[in-house]
Amino acid sequence: MNWIVFDYGEVLCTRTTALPKLAATMGVPAEEFEPVYWAVREAYDRGSSDLEYWTSIGDRVGVRVDDTMSEELTAIDVAGWSNLAPSSLELLEALSEAGAALALLSNAPSSFGKWVREQEWAKLFRVTLFSGDVKFAKPDPEIFHLLLEKLEAKPEECLFFDDRESNVEGARAVGIRAQLWDGAEAARAALD
Repeated sequence: MNWIVFDYGEVLCTRTTALPKLAATMGVPAEEFEPVYWAVREAYDRGSSDLEYWTSIGDRVGVRVDDTMSEELTAIDVAGWSNLAPSSLELLEALSEAGAALALLSNAPSSFGKWVREQEWAKLFRVTLFSGDVKFAKPDPEIFHLLLEKLEAKPEECLFFDDRESNVEGARAVGIRAQLWDGAEAARAALD
């Protein structure tokens, strides 16, 4: 069986719109908040808890984060990444209808993975794998080996789309066919 594997962030969805609201919730200027949001994100994507993530941001911007604020920030953050691009959804639906085996591989925290699995469109995927759940992240070879194990597939039986060159190279390093994401139309052309 051949698998088509998609990244989530900025492939299936648009870039988060939540950063100004997150900054406002913490009571700090967006231009101060945003670099810190990204600077400490990798640990969150690799399995640290929601509270650990928001506390690490709070420590850097001088804001005390408690459980209540962490839950509020997590909800805003998840919502910010929830805008599925219509062209991507159309592509997934067309592939699913055609009988394609679809999988999702995303560097994302566990709380986000939980939200995705509750969405109607998530049923289009036979397998979903989130870095926060397994404590490995792209472009580490371990996460690609884990993906192959879950898919019960050989590397050459997979085509992987991601918006980051480093992740594409990471997939190729373990033998997975991988392509840099350049929109749903380009993906459609690559699949034909």
